[in-house]
Amino acid sequence: MALWDRVKESASTMQTQLLSKKNDLKSGAFRDASMAMCALVAAADGTVDPAERRRVAQLIATNEVLQNFDATDLQRRFDDNLAKLTADFDFGKVSVLQEIAKAKKKPAEARAVVQIGIVIGGADGDFDKTEQGVVREACFALDLPPHEFDL
Repeated sequence: MALWDRVKESASTMQTQLLSKKNDLKSGAFRDASMAMCALVAAADGTVDPAERRRVAQLIATNEVLQNFDATDLQRRFDDNLAKLTADFDFGKVSVLQEIAKAKKKPAEARAVVQIGIVIGGADGDFDKTEQGVVREACFALDLPPHEFDL
């Protein structure tokens, strides 16, 4: 199977798993961690292009799990995290990973946050090494083994 097909299949599988847990994913910690994860993946390569912003906006608007939350609030949280990362990536990453770590108290939420990172990373069909790396770091922040997600 080509890498492109595996990325699409993995993102699709993650989305299906997220949907099955929709009713369990309503906490503020999950909301905050998922938007931090979106920002981290979007800024992973050091720049945030308009296509990445559109992908996150589309995820916020169309993802059934995230519809548990107010879209305007999600967008604001994403933008706040992105601002930290673009001001100073290394410093911002520490803050954003702390935000992501808030979800580690509930394993289902922690896994869902990682799955959202994979969905965002694979949205353009190229879940590149840099994106995989920041999702792997988020796994460590959440006390999850990266190999569970093929990272």
